Amino acid sequence: MEHDETPRTELTRRDYVKYGGAAVGGGLLAGCTGGSGAETTDAETESATETATETETETPADSSYSVTMSPVGTVEFDEPPRSIFTRLSHHAGMAFALGRGDDVNAVNGPAYYDATWKQFTARLPGVEVDWADLYPSWETSKEKLYELDSDVHLADPAWVVQLEQWGMADIEEVADNISPWFGNSLSGRHASPTDEWTGDYEYYTLWEQFEKVAQVLREEERYEALAAVRNDLLATIEEGLPPEDERPSVVLLTASDIEGQIWAYTVGNPGFMTSHIRPLEPHDAFEGSIESGSTVDFEALLEADPDVVLFLSGMQPNVSMNDLRATLEADPVAAEISAVRNGRVYPQGARYQGPILNLFQLEMSAKQFYPETFGEWPTSDGGPYPEIPVDEQLFDRQHVADIINGDF
Repeated sequence: MEHDETPRTELTRRDYVKYGGAAVGGGLLAGCTGGSGAETTDAETESATETATETETETPADSSYSVTMSPVGTVEFDEPPRSIFTRLSHHAGMAFALGRGDDVNAVNGPAYYDATWKQFTARLPGVEVDWADLYPSWETSKEKLYELDSDVHLADPAWVVQLEQWGMADIEEVADNISPWFGNSLSGRHASPTDEWTGDYEYYTLWEQFEKVAQVLREEERYEALAAVRNDLLATIEEGLPPEDERPSVVLLTASDIEGQIWAYTVGNPGFMTSHIRPLEPHDAFEGSIESGSTVDFEALLEADPDVVLFLSGMQPNVSMNDLRATLEADPVAAEISAVRNGRVYPQGARYQGPILNLFQLEMSAKQFYPETFGEWPTSDGGPYPEIPVDEQLFDRQHVADIINGDF
């Protein structure tokens, strides 16, 4: 499907940021980005500089520029957005990586994600994040978006429309009267949009989408520099991978009460939520017997018998990995799980990871899976991210900090 690039003839209140003609049905936001439900190939191990769709920039005489991404289609800007609304933390993490973290005015679970990001930024000299007091945007309202008056909404309208009291007319109203939507979240698990969304939907890797956000914010040089860091990290991992029969079986868990209700996530499913695990090519402990996000008990975990258990939110400052391990070791069933018996229960950070967390989580997962090759993961009682000896670091912290701070 071709993009409708006819410019609007009516100026909105925010006339320096505008849509270039995407439509839903006969109106806004068709998301005409190709075949319906088309998936990109898994480019997690390919060059992060490749892009699946075309980005167009106006002639130098015209300062306006446009960026294309599903599901919003082609979006036109007259100048880089200043204030940035985000709903999920992978988008906030993209702004942060591009040196625009202070311009973010909303994030899902601000206190939680502020604490999570701080566990990693502690290892980036001169880099800070301060999101704890931002607007919590998970159940965002249209009225609040008017109040925030953001220059761009880094949020997926195909997901926002699923919220109560939101309809397609509201999505279009926000784009017309405040500023455009530019986000893609269903790529996290390659989920399908609901019936409310009538346009096509394309899936992107984390770094493909990051490149497009960098184009929106006109921070392409920072993106290219960070993509080079990631490419080097992936090359190091690929070079060090052991034969398939020496790779561990892995499960990713989360639970507020490990003895009560446990959610298990499979590690081989597509989407950017597992983009820090797939390049390491572990075995899925459940071997496809459960859907990702299923609830399980200790008996089911013992039947799967993973070599490695990853615990989401284990990097949170209020989470004790020592207590978690002790609880598992004290249970007669859980104590028999291979990962528990062998002391291979490790913390993880966040699934809605931005690019910087992705770098750290690639490194930590490499050490947790293959300590003989990439160095031992330090035994810790949660965050912050441990101090890794320089000769055992898989990427340069100072260089990444310099890129974020614009000193590169």
